[in-house]
Amino acid sequence: MNTQIMMDKALSGLDLIGGRLEKLGITDDFNRHTVLAYIMAEQKHLEGELDSLRARLDQKKAGVQRARSFITNAARHPLKTTSDTVKGFLGRKG
Repeated sequence: MNTQIMMDKALSGLDLIGGRLEKLGITDDFNRHTVLAYIMAEQKHLEGELDSLRARLDQKKAGVQRARSFITNAARHPLKTTSDTVKGFLGRKG
């Protein structure tokens, strides 16, 4: 089924429910505009959460890359890496 047709049917049903609730005097706040506003607000909320997760993932990737680089250098030049590490602990520059 076409997405536009499904959307039109859903919005028509939403209007129908909102109209019936209004006739019963229950609420007049239930219509397509309030529902779409809620959906759009939640979409922005989810986008923010995804951005936060991406930032955390990038931070973890950078940490893994630094560790990988350190291990690779340590395997290639064990004495230099050890002396650099000791100098770093002692606060001396290379």
